[in-house]
This record gives sequence, structure tokens and C-alpha cells, in this order.
Amino acid sequence: MTMDITERFLNYTKFDTQSAEDSQTVPSTAKQLVFAEYLKKELEHESLSNVELDDKGYLYATLKSNMKGADSKSSQPIPTIGFISHYDTSPDCSGADIKPQIVRNYDGSEILLGVRREGVSREGDQIIMSPQRFPELLSHIGEDLIVTDGQTLLGADDKAGIAEIVEAMCWLRDHPEVKHGDIRIAFNPDEEIGMGAHHFDVDKFGCDWAYTMDGGDVGELEFENFNAASAKIYIKGVSVHPGYAKGKMVNACRLAAEFVAMLPAEETPEQTEGYQGFYHLTGMQANVENAKLNYIIRDHDRERFEDRKRTIQKCAEQMNETYGEGTVTCEVSDQYYNMKEKIDPQMHVIDLVLHAMQDCGVAPKVKPIRGGTDGAQLSFRGLPCPNIFAGGVNFHGPYEFVSIQSMQKAVEVIVRICELTAGFNL
Repeated sequence: MTMDITERFLNYTKFDTQSAEDSQTVPSTAKQLVFAEYLKKELEHESLSNVELDDKGYLYATLKSNMKGADSKSSQPIPTIGFISHYDTSPDCSGADIKPQIVRNYDGSEILLGVRREGVSREGDQIIMSPQRFPELLSHIGEDLIVTDGQTLLGADDKAGIAEIVEAMCWLRDHPEVKHGDIRIAFNPDEEIGMGAHHFDVDKFGCDWAYTMDGGDVGELEFENFNAASAKIYIKGVSVHPGYAKGKMVNACRLAAEFVAMLPAEETPEQTEGYQGFYHLTGMQANVENAKLNYIIRDHDRERFEDRKRTIQKCAEQMNETYGEGTVTCEVSDQYYNMKEKIDPQMHVIDLVLHAMQDCGVAPKVKPIRGGTDGAQLSFRGLPCPNIFAGGVNFHGPYEFVSIQSMQKAVEVIVRICELTAGFNL
């Protein structure tokens, strides 16, 4: 191989690929295409086939089957499977000028990431990642951790996934004794802003099923996610001089606060976990005449999800009964659904991963995603696509880290899935 998993990942972190929520272009930022072009050349250099980068920044490639007669009509059909990762990083934290550093043989102590830069607001001069605050560190004692300098995110979400997929394809290429069918890989922009699957060409990809390598710590396997909707609440007030406002003023600011109070305070992100759903107020703009509230609505259970949407609508109706029709307008839009209903009928897709993890000495951690994934949208477009760990921890912020050993395990799991899918050792 031309490089190892560490070098490959560190090369990827040199590229700023932050996506932008308010953009109208695809991809949302031009800098994502810079990395996509680099990645295209790398895949070509690694001798993958059918390398194609489309005009929207979606990159596809193939590792051809190495099984004699696999493409003949007389042979037993071999499933074509795929592996997918996104190359954008979150808008929540800077992805520019990332300075990764490696902590060798981590001993469980505090990690000094760096010293506060001018203009970056943090408490104290030293930026410390402590196992007291981030107990996940203690699961990686004795491993080699790639961390940030405390000023940016790391980008393991999801460049670790990309590095693992490419590394696994190179390993299979160099080990023809391990038999496999056709394997498709794809890398896409804009996952972090919920747009990653919107322009994904499922037909071109041509897979029976696929896996996103976009999960967290070692062993995570996810095929349940939230049903998701957004809600925009518009409140129309009446502005009158406060000295003469009695019986005339309708203060949109106060009505906005009243609307927020109508929803259960215990059903917010900071009060829920596991399978519990929530209403999340993500933004508010208000003056006396007009107010706007932005919510996201989440629940794993489809019926409860529909109930939550109805609750939002009823709150608006109740306020209109009190303050007059048209005072409150509510727009609710579905975003994605729980992939479980599409995966359940095809549980062999999950069984293969569980088998592969066990063969690789990885303890599976099957859990619901308290969020969404490109795989959820792709599953509803006919491509079953659960989510497998990529090894990163503390995504979307300066305390993000990834274990080199975790990335190596992800490579092993990908290779084993490919081998099992070809029908060997099942």
C-alpha cells in the first residue's frame, strides 16, 4: 500500500470541507469540491475502477470482483454492496487550518491540546481534554489518539470513514486470496446540513445494499434513527405605543414565549435520551410586530412522531382561538424517517455486520441514532443502508478525537463484510 491509515487520514484533515446551511448551491461550499478532486485522483492512483465525480460533488468508484466467473450467467449471483462516507465537516466548528497531533499510548490522564489563540474565547490559556469531562477517553487507554490543538474540530466525522473505506479497498486489492464480489464506494458532500443523500444517484451506485461508515466509537452499529420534521412558527403582533396599548397591542415577543411554554419542558434534547423524542427550539427572532420560532421535532416511534407534529399544530390553533385567527401560522415539513422499517425486512444486512464484528474481535454495540444519517434517506429510496462505527468521538467540536486502533478495526470489519458477502465462511 502507498500509505497507512494514519497518513491517509492526516492528509484528509488538511482540507477545509465545512458545509454551509444557508447556501443555495450544491455542494454548499466550493471548498468541498477541492477535496473531492483530490480524492478522485487518489482513487485513480489506487487503481480503482469507474472513478467518477459528478457536477454536484458526488464521487463514485468500484473495486471489481476477483471471483472467477462471478459475472457469468451460470454462476451464483454475488451481491454488489457499497460503502459510503461524507467529506464535509460540521458548520458548528471551524474546519480550517486543522492541526492534528498524536498522543501515543494514551495513559488515561488529561491531554493538553494547546493554548488559546487570540480571538478564540475559552476559559484559561490552556485547552485541556480531561477524562473527568470526557470519560470516553478511558476506553482508549493504551491506544494512539489523534486529537486537535483545541482550536478546530478534527474532521474524523467523517474523514475517518473515508480513510477506512479507501484503506480497506487497497487491502483487498493487494490480497487477491480474499475473495469478494463487486464493491462500490461513494463519498458525498453536505451530510452535516442534511443534504447528503438528496443528489445521491442510487441507480448509478447499483448496489443491493450499502453501509455508511459514519458512526462513533468502536462497535457501534445503528439501524434505527429518529423520524424528523421541522416546524416554523410565525406570529403576527400589533405594535402600539406602550403608553396607549391597553386593549390594542398584541406583543409578538410575549406570544412567542407563551407558545414555547405550551410545549412540555421535559421533552427537550437536554432532558431526553435513548428512544425518547423531543421538541427542540433551534432559533428565535422577535419584536413586537413579528416573531418566528424554528423547531425540530424528533421521535423514533412513527405514531408518537405524528402526535408531536399534531401537538405543534394544536398549540397554534389554541393561540389563534385566544388572539384571533391568523395570529399564529405553523408550517411543518417532514425531513426523514426511521430506517428501521426498511431494514427489518432485510436483517441479513445487519447479521453480516454482527458476524464480521465478532470475527474481528469487536463487541457490537447496537443502539438507536439520536439523529439522522444519509443512510436513513437512502434506505427509503430503495438502498438499505445501516450505519457502522468510524471510530471518532466528540464530533463537531475541538475535543473531537479518533483512535488509530479504532480506524484499523473499522478497516478489518469492512474487509470481513466484503468476504462474508461473497459467500465464504458463512
